[in-house]
Amino acid sequence: MADNHCHNIRRAGDWSEAIDRCVMTYEDRFLRRKVVQTAQGKGVLVDLAQTTSLNHGDAFALTDGRFIEVCAAEEALLQITAERLLPLVWHIGNRHCPCQIENSRVLIQPDHVLRALMVKLGAQVTDVTEPFTPEGGAYGHGRTHGHDHSHAHGPDHSHTHD
Repeated sequence: MADNHCHNIRRAGDWSEAIDRCVMTYEDRFLRRKVVQTAQGKGVLVDLAQTTSLNHGDAFALTDGRFIEVCAAEEALLQITAERLLPLVWHIGNRHCPCQIENSRVLIQPDHVLRALMVKLGAQVTDVTEPFTPEGGAYGHGRTHGHDHSHAHGPDHSHTHD
């Protein structure tokens, strides 16, 4: 590869043909500066201005104008199904847990506490291995992060969600 540096990301649908691809887990797709390996075994130095959440289908824009496609890797997940799925989705969202929401199921990263809660609430929970492409933040991008809702910081404690 003549140029193996990336300073910009192009979102899915906003780039042309890729010369290679990087298969990355959900956690690996959250980065600012890192050397990533392509499917062809090439190293690419990704050096972004800020930490960025990458989605399946985005691309690393190399400084010479070529593109490396970002692909979601298969990873261990929990598949949650139930006759009444919506209340379960609320419990998952209330814990700020990344989740991939589909019509008949929800996928989350393995979590023994959430597994037990889902089973207690009547869900079927199955271990699966597949790509994880969770919903973005409130505006369709970004990451959800768990945080403490306790008010240990005093009665005037407040926070916002990005």
